[in-house]
Amino acid sequence: MGGLGKTTLVKRVYEDPTVKRKFHCHAWLTISQTFHMKVILKDLIQQLHNEIREPVPQQVECMEGNQLRAFVKDFLQERRYIIVLDDIWSMNSWEAIKYALPNGSYSSRIMLTTRIADIAIGSCIESRDYIHEMKPLPVEESWNLFCSKTFGDNCCPQNLEDVSRRILSKCKGLPLAIVAIGGLLALKNKSKLDEWEMTHRSLGGELEGIGKLEKVKNMLLLSYNDLPFFLKSCLLYISIYPEDQKIDPELLIPRWIAEGFIHEKKGMTTTEVALGYLNELVNRSLIQVAEFYRDGSIRYCRVHDILREIILTKSREENFVNVASSCSRDCARLPDKPRRLAIHGYNENHQECKHFRHLRSLVIFGYTDPLFNSSLSKILSGGPKMLKVLHLEGAKLTNIPKEVFQLFRLKFLNLRDTGVQIIPPCIGKLHSLEYLNLIGTKVRELPVGILQLRKLRILLVYHIGKNFALCGVKPPSQIGNLLFLEILHSVDADHDKTLVMEIGKLTQLRKLGISKLRKIDGAILCSSLGKLTNLRQLCVNSIKEDDTLDLLHPISPTPRALQVLELGGRLEMIPPWVASLQNLTTIQLFGSRLRHDLLESLQSLPNLVDVSLNNAYEGEELYFMAGGFQKLKRLELTRLQKLKCVRVVDRAMPCLHKLIMAKCKLVEKLPWGIQNLNELKSLGLAGMSNELIVKLQDKGSEEYQKIALVSEVVIANWTDGKLWKRFL
Repeated sequence: MGGLGKTTLVKRVYEDPTVKRKFHCHAWLTISQTFHMKVILKDLIQQLHNEIREPVPQQVECMEGNQLRAFVKDFLQERRYIIVLDDIWSMNSWEAIKYALPNGSYSSRIMLTTRIADIAIGSCIESRDYIHEMKPLPVEESWNLFCSKTFGDNCCPQNLEDVSRRILSKCKGLPLAIVAIGGLLALKNKSKLDEWEMTHRSLGGELEGIGKLEKVKNMLLLSYNDLPFFLKSCLLYISIYPEDQKIDPELLIPRWIAEGFIHEKKGMTTTEVALGYLNELVNRSLIQVAEFYRDGSIRYCRVHDILREIILTKSREENFVNVASSCSRDCARLPDKPRRLAIHGYNENHQECKHFRHLRSLVIFGYTDPLFNSSLSKILSGGPKMLKVLHLEGAKLTNIPKEVFQLFRLKFLNLRDTGVQIIPPCIGKLHSLEYLNLIGTKVRELPVGILQLRKLRILLVYHIGKNFALCGVKPPSQIGNLLFLEILHSVDADHDKTLVMEIGKLTQLRKLGISKLRKIDGAILCSSLGKLTNLRQLCVNSIKEDDTLDLLHPISPTPRALQVLELGGRLEMIPPWVASLQNLTTIQLFGSRLRHDLLESLQSLPNLVDVSLNNAYEGEELYFMAGGFQKLKRLELTRLQKLKCVRVVDRAMPCLHKLIMAKCKLVEKLPWGIQNLNELKSLGLAGMSNELIVKLQDKGSEEYQKIALVSEVVIANWTDGKLWKRFL
């Protein structure tokens, strides 16, 4: 992102005398967002002639684009040159300049800076190794820079250290912000703590004004201003989240869709288009990835605190999003017709607010009101008829206020982790509803009225039962009428076979969870799965862990797009169709208790990155053969009660980063051949045999030497609660 020091670093290299001496020609070109090819090339020609102390030929002034390119190419043809292209905003800019620069045998160099990942990749098409991705400063370096700019002598007074570190934490390692805020604080009285506390509270206000932080604001606004209008709406919407909140794309994207920010594209679902928008904001360094799933997709993202303050200001100015904190005066300061409102730290003061009538989104984070049901009723009473998004996750609700069922334009309703126990039949009035989240509620059955929600795309209704088992709800028998469903997770199938047959009608499904599947319904399920050609994730559980899942029947056609497969229950063998899942990245087997070598069915899957086996195997040995599991990054072996030995031959699992073994009581040695896992970075052991634990804590033992180069080893002995860690 802007302000990380890309230009500073390149300038340091470019101006280094040892670098200068290696090249005949030097030029530095700053590429603006309003790129003009002729202007850039004439500037380059001027710099090149200044170096040789000769005037630019007069005919250059009259040249057009192709002539200027030819002139530059001819000038540099037999010279070793270094040219910096600073802050490139488009591939067109790079392509236009590239063809003017000869790629000869003189070891010339072009250095390029950009905020956009695709440009970095595209300009280094021959080798990704030439890309240096700038990272924020680590905590200690941030502190040293802050102190040098704020206090000069690198020493922070003791009375200011706490508030200084809190101010610094908002910079999140961004050098430009650290230098600017340090310069601002350098002018403050160091004996007046209240001045420093006020600065901490009002950093957003400082960014709105003109002064020390203006440069930071302008730098980051460049990236915002370069966005197309639809991405600006998506980015501004993120200001609805509290500071430092992890943002779950699976919640964010349905809200974008409900708000109408996503434009349809032929051959793509709105969810796929929205995911493309998110990836583009990441690509432009405006959204940061906080955590990845094991298959490389985004699990959580975030926005830099300083950038959040800027888009929060922008949102307020445009009446796009307004945020009220737990104090009532924030509500009093709202504009007359706010469109989207986020309340951070709800309390009873907000129900007196008179501004809810024109809302399109109401998102409430943090709940302090034990009488939230009545408060919400007051907010919604005779109120926001235009409301499309209602986010109440974690609220102290016991039932859904009747006013909710009058919100006929509502598209997004999140009741996750509330105390809601029953969904009334009048849910069917919400004909526009596309997203319904009931995860972690006390709802155990869905009413027939839900079948009237013909636009419903996402229905999340599971909860965690005993022994962390995933439990669903009882659906109405004609669930197949919800033809637009893309996600259904999770429904119980133990009452009759109708549900399993109905599943086959939901041809748009991308994610499906079925719990309490009876053995006799396995054939019907396999038949239904053959109709779900868009399926990406499948989770199937038996009624009890000891009950058998009968999934040996053919699936035609095989769901080749499937990426995640989770099976809970006894298996006679790995279903034959699993071997044809070429796009599978993750497989989890729970309670399978297979007696033959299950690895043979899985090792050739070309994209498998994560395998988890929990009470899934009853053999004494697991053998990982050469050439198997070529992309596997994570392997978990848990509760393999009869397992005694794991063998890893050379060239097996060459990419494995993390190995977890838990409650494999008969294993007394680390996997034979573990030293062949050259990429292994993390080893976790929990509830293993005492013999193995003792050997690993002895640095002179053979077992310890096997893992001497593993970066992180964590051993947990659950019997006495001890945890032992060793970091390389």
